[in-house]
Amino acid sequence: MQLTGKQKRYLRAQANDMSPLFQIGKNGLTTEMVNEFVEALEKRELMKVQLLQNTDVEPKEAKIFIEENSNINVVQIIGKVIVLFKPSTKEKYQIYSTKLPHSSN
Repeated sequence: MQLTGKQKRYLRAQANDMSPLFQIGKNGLTTEMVNEFVEALEKRELMKVQLLQNTDVEPKEAKIFIEENSNINVVQIIGKVIVLFKPSTKEKYQIYSTKLPHSSN
């Protein structure tokens, strides 16, 4: 799902008060960790991930790895914090995806 600028702006605003749920440390970013992100996003749709100081992974590398190994959208990167979004397949968890501004396509 490709997000428009308005949709990203809405999601960034919603994620503003959130604390990071996951931390990427010295073990780096693995496909198992990305699978954990997918499971967590199924119930949350929107979350933050923090890159710790002792990691060798750069934020842009993490963005590329996450997007290539899943259907997660990286909404924003601020320093070493990444905001992730994935619409839930279960209706009861669709908190943000149902409120997203519609694209003009």
